[in-house]
Amino acid sequence: MRQSCRAAAAAMAASANAASLADLCTVSNVQAALPANGTLLGIELLPSTVTAAAVYNASAGMGSTETYSYCNATVSYTHTGKGDVIPIKLAFPDPSDFENRWYLAGGGGFSISSDATGGLAYGAASGATSAGYDAFDYSYDEKVLYGNGSINWDATYAFAYTALGELTKIGKPTTQGFYALTTDTKIYTYFEGCSDGGREGMSQVQRWGEEYDGVVAGAPAFRFAQQQVHHVYPATVEQVTGYFPEPCALDKIVNATIEACDPLDGRTDGVISRTDLCKLNFNLTSIIGQSYYCAATTSSSLGFGFSKRAEGSQTSTTPAQNGTVSAEDVAIAQAVYDGLHSSDGKRAYLSWQIGSDLSDADPTYNNETGEYELNIPSTGGEYVTKFVQLLDLDNLSDLNNVTYDTLVDWMNTGMIRYLDSLQTTLPDLTPFQSTGGKLLHYHGESDPSIPSPSSVHYWQSVRSVMYPDLSDEEAQEALADWYQFYLIPGAAHCGTNSLQPGPYPEDNMATIIAWVEQGVTPSYLNATVSSGTYEGEVQQLCQWPLRPLWSGNSSTFDCVSDEASIDSWTYTFDAFKLQPVY
Repeated sequence: MRQSCRAAAAAMAASANAASLADLCTVSNVQAALPANGTLLGIELLPSTVTAAAVYNASAGMGSTETYSYCNATVSYTHTGKGDVIPIKLAFPDPSDFENRWYLAGGGGFSISSDATGGLAYGAASGATSAGYDAFDYSYDEKVLYGNGSINWDATYAFAYTALGELTKIGKPTTQGFYALTTDTKIYTYFEGCSDGGREGMSQVQRWGEEYDGVVAGAPAFRFAQQQVHHVYPATVEQVTGYFPEPCALDKIVNATIEACDPLDGRTDGVISRTDLCKLNFNLTSIIGQSYYCAATTSSSLGFGFSKRAEGSQTSTTPAQNGTVSAEDVAIAQAVYDGLHSSDGKRAYLSWQIGSDLSDADPTYNNETGEYELNIPSTGGEYVTKFVQLLDLDNLSDLNNVTYDTLVDWMNTGMIRYLDSLQTTLPDLTPFQSTGGKLLHYHGESDPSIPSPSSVHYWQSVRSVMYPDLSDEEAQEALADWYQFYLIPGAAHCGTNSLQPGPYPEDNMATIIAWVEQGVTPSYLNATVSSGTYEGEVQQLCQWPLRPLWSGNSSTFDCVSDEASIDSWTYTFDAFKLQPVY
């Protein structure tokens, strides 16, 4: 019955554009639009669960102030033979606004997006999924364990990549049917996200590459095990050394580093546009003896989301602080920037670039003792308890007997256990590349949550696997045709940086749409300075591996090749027996 209804709808394609939202937004039309069972391997739609309601002049999308009219629809599906029921949300724009596009937005922290309306701003149908673990109401970390020692693998793979891929597999043909388009009508398919949303985007490129035309991925949480345990590393440095610096001393080190390294890129503007030059030429010990003062305040450790108040962040009240930076303070900062090594000196992971905020290293103040003491960011602590130790606890209670080798072991356990799910590091992107996909990848260079070298390492992995026999120049040219990566000078985690008034890209979707639909290949990424002396300036950011460098009194920088700088971004994680670590 549904196939005959859909055939009838297709016959009306010539007049579809004249149909109103009210005409299309009906239960019967959505039911007829669903792909027939048997056409999507392993997926069976449940037409009786369809709902549909027209929404007029409503705001849509995260933080949007624009209003749209759209069809708000829901439907459920099951996996063949499994007996599960997975509700999904769909949002179809008014026919007059539809631009033959399908769009998914990424989430953040341990949550995939529950908002189905993100595509309306781009004339795109879009969706959201409950992922089989009620993701509309629960985050994945709340569902990862059935109980102590028992992993919910269905939820794990759904969060890792399957739920969003299945949503797109369902959403695209349903969109064609909803607007009475023929099955060979092109639906341009996009994904956009940052932080874990960036990881989700990369998961779709890696696992469902042939389904997508354009993906915008910011600060992806690659190497999930290393990334999450890394949040525990600064606290471990302090625990091992027995020294807990005042947060104001760490702030002074960061701000003094920014001031000292700012001019190294050729322009003094409050931004370290070349953290590599800072790493190669600046010594933190020069800050020893500088004075600092901070008024009493409430501070936060950075969570695994989009801001300092993100999921996984923690707050603590600190008194006024007044002193001078000590050698011990600098030693903590230097160790954090150097990254985790095993006891025999082998590198386990990279770290935040020098000049990045050190809030993950902030200890907590004990009002009873008047001393600073251990503070374990739950962002990393929860990963260790739930994903490594398999205990349903929200954080580690202490770091007693924890060494750097312990952190390496935790990383290794998580990497092996979730290698084909959460790690999200597959470097062979042939299905995406061979079907014409375009990937726009960016990362704030001074990101204090997900280190920017993490993205560089993934780009290098793709380059080495996809083009092993090409020279560096040839491989870079080949990659730029479909995969472009940009570091955002001074930017923090998925946004601007209150410590550095640098640029930030604001029109990534316009860039990817022009690249996909009009063949306009970017040669740079536009980014606008939102504060400071150069507020309003639009900078054309360099495509990696080129690096920005101002000269003379020029108002624009040159994009230069600097082998020593590139080498400073290059890592081998030889603390692990499983090699290579992509």
